[in-house]
Amino acid sequence: MIGAGVFAVWAPAAQAAGGWLLAGLAIAAAVAFANAGSTAQLAVRYPEAGGAYRYGRERLGAWPGFLAGWGFVIGKTASCAAMALTAAAYLVPLAWQKPVAIAAVVVLVGVNVLGVTRTARVASVIVSAVLAVLVVVVAAGFAAVAGVGWGVGGTAPEASLQVTDAAPGALDVYGVLQAAALVFFAFAGYARIATLGEEVREPRRTIPRAIGVAFAVVVVVYALVGTAAVGALGSDALAASVAPLVDVVAVAGWLWAEPVVRIAAGVAALGSLLALVAGVGRTSLAMARDGELPRQLTAVHPRFGVPHVAELATGAAVIVLLLVADLRGAIGFSSFGVLLYYLVANASAITQPAGERLVPRWLSWFGAVGCVVLVVTLPVASIAAGVAVLALGAAVRGIRLAVGRRSGTPED
Repeated sequence: MIGAGVFAVWAPAAQAAGGWLLAGLAIAAAVAFANAGSTAQLAVRYPEAGGAYRYGRERLGAWPGFLAGWGFVIGKTASCAAMALTAAAYLVPLAWQKPVAIAAVVVLVGVNVLGVTRTARVASVIVSAVLAVLVVVVAAGFAAVAGVGWGVGGTAPEASLQVTDAAPGALDVYGVLQAAALVFFAFAGYARIATLGEEVREPRRTIPRAIGVAFAVVVVVYALVGTAAVGALGSDALAASVAPLVDVVAVAGWLWAEPVVRIAAGVAALGSLLALVAGVGRTSLAMARDGELPRQLTAVHPRFGVPHVAELATGAAVIVLLLVADLRGAIGFSSFGVLLYYLVANASAITQPAGERLVPRWLSWFGAVGCVVLVVTLPVASIAAGVAVLALGAAVRGIRLAVGRRSGTPED
């Protein structure tokens, strides 16, 4: 959750909401909170691989489960592309970004196949380093707003990065909701905790605690970083930025921090990509076990114990996306799939009896309605692409079921 999103999401969100970006952040956090509660509640009842795909099948039926799983797979595959693009945007010049992004996918899929993500130590080191750098970014942002010096060893920033008027301007409700839908992309990492239900110790205790702690930390971090970015750059400069957090330290004159932020952004994005491939692979594994995706994806490496075929297929799909999409498009497409996933999760949580509830039913209703509102406010191109891919998956499933009925194969 503290990965590429915190480095990448501010520019497209500012394009949508302008100076009201922080209102969009608050809405995204509220919907994400409801989704996190429903996900934690379901994970306690169903500590299995697959997340909302499994919950939807168990609580609502095969079709809702399939739509959740397919939404997760397509959304998180797009997230993988966004992570790779973010790493490249911060680390290399524009001309090299697509080749470097593709190379990063190839390398990290290979790392996943070797089973490296089975240890939490890699993630812990990455998150600790990124948090330290974000502290520097926040300090630089507030220093720029306050007009406090130019930092150690720095010089005044270029005119193009001067602090601009950060007043929010006229409220555009649609723009704020679209910003919330885009920012939601950065919150959604807690779903990957639930997808690993078969692989953690004491999942009934560990998963809800992990989701709750992770969400609380991320909300605080994002609020501070978002406030610093809007305050230091202003909404117009933020919307136009290719590397927003680098520009924050630049406008403060902390030029010594620019390479540090670039490296941290690259590492965070690559760390997120590493975890994303694992999550998509395991959801694909669960769906393939049920016959919802090709059976070949059920293969588990005899030595490393990972769904290597599913992860290799994920890598191939990400590379295709990298060839056709930009960062904003990848984020919007990702948000479409992930919001659909959480819609099914909330609907599943609503059906749970009182004895299984960790959160009030109204909170799950709020999450479900919030997902619908946010998904319809995404950029039109993202909605169109999401609907097309969703329809393609549903059509393939419908054909498979029709063929199965003719041959006498049961539906589930």
